[in-house]
Amino acid sequence: MGGLALLARERGYEVAGCDANVYPPMSTQLAEQGISLDEGYDPAQLPADATIVVGNALSRGNPCVEAMLNRGLSYCSGPQWLAEHILASQWVIAASGTHGKTTVSSMIAWLLEDAGYHPGFLIGGVPGNFGLSARCGGGEYFVVEADEYDTAFFDKRAKFVHYRPRTLVINNLEFDHADIYPDLAAIQRQFHHLLRCVPGNGRVLSPAASDAIEDTLAMGCWTPRQTLAVEGAHETGSSSDPEGDWCAKLLNPSGTHWQLRAPDGSEGALQWALQGRHNVANALAAIAAAEHVGIAPETALRALGQFSGVRRRLELLGEPRGVRVYDDFAHHPTAISTTLEGMAANRSGTGRIFALIEPRSNTMRMGQHQAALAGSVARADRVYWYQPPGLDWSLDEVVAAGEAPAAVYDSIDTIIAAVLAEAREGDDVVIMSNGSFAGIHQRLLDALDGGVA
Repeated sequence: MGGLALLARERGYEVAGCDANVYPPMSTQLAEQGISLDEGYDPAQLPADATIVVGNALSRGNPCVEAMLNRGLSYCSGPQWLAEHILASQWVIAASGTHGKTTVSSMIAWLLEDAGYHPGFLIGGVPGNFGLSARCGGGEYFVVEADEYDTAFFDKRAKFVHYRPRTLVINNLEFDHADIYPDLAAIQRQFHHLLRCVPGNGRVLSPAASDAIEDTLAMGCWTPRQTLAVEGAHETGSSSDPEGDWCAKLLNPSGTHWQLRAPDGSEGALQWALQGRHNVANALAAIAAAEHVGIAPETALRALGQFSGVRRRLELLGEPRGVRVYDDFAHHPTAISTTLEGMAANRSGTGRIFALIEPRSNTMRMGQHQAALAGSVARADRVYWYQPPGLDWSLDEVVAAGEAPAAVYDSIDTIIAAVLAEAREGDDVVIMSNGSFAGIHQRLLDALDGGVA
């Protein structure tokens, strides 16, 4: 919604909004752009002559929603507004999937920007190369992070069916959003609806070996497809690696050096700052998407060497007293495990990995991923689980089932004190949450810098 506010303002609209518990980087971005934001939902702030763009976090019973309906104000959903006012005349490139959408869409936008295409984009994070989560752009291409979450309280379709992409990336497909979907099959049905909107002269890009995606494509796909594969993904060798039209081969375990093979057989290699097999897979998808709009793979590889990452995606916040502190937008056990695996593969010396985790997503809070959480942190040396207020199941069972040393905390202060007692120079501390984690990021940095909690 913050990104939509930026797009509307760029198009000349007067924009204001309201929300609850807004936190950086979006709150900072809106303030920097001069967009006023009211905390809370006071109906008095709704003007009679405006179109109300309603986010999918709002439902019946919300004071602003009830006032909007009672007063007969004009309203629409965010995806509908985007489709009608921004995307209608654009070649839409959409990055979808359970994981990696923000990174892939940020990479694609940067590849197009580097090639001189000046794309528009709407991304659920802030790409380092742009410093903004959205802009209208100046060309015919628009990159969008395509989310399968529902559209609005009055439109229960997935948001991405509004976008009608010509180039579609499906990164992966797992069960998530348990507050909306009862099972994986329900999510697959929404992806099938998305595939129905991709034209025959478009392109679908997806992993070469994913049962969930293959089953979805089997429901119907009317668009040429290219497959993606990463080799060298297994510590025991690459014998079980799938083959794909596009292939990335890891040249070291950390994924900081890898080789590309395009469908025409051409090859190239890249050494870059990002780590982890998952980021190599993200890059492969971005290169394939960029090639569909005319950017040569060798050009894309060179540009990826200048990719600055995305805020809150293993973002280095600081290194007080030689302890590296990272922020990571972990919302799912798979996201947690892939991040920790990448960090473990990239570690050197005797440094340890400490994971501070807040189970905050709706699906996490419902306990749907409880069984998978213990295994997701296997590569951490110590885990600090935060039991936030309102989480009605105990993390003690996760600790008991896990192999990594771990404990549960119900206070941010006690987590910080515990980290201070353990961390030493050369260690990595990764803070994992899709929310603000009660402001632990800066508090931990300050405590490490000053040596006190």
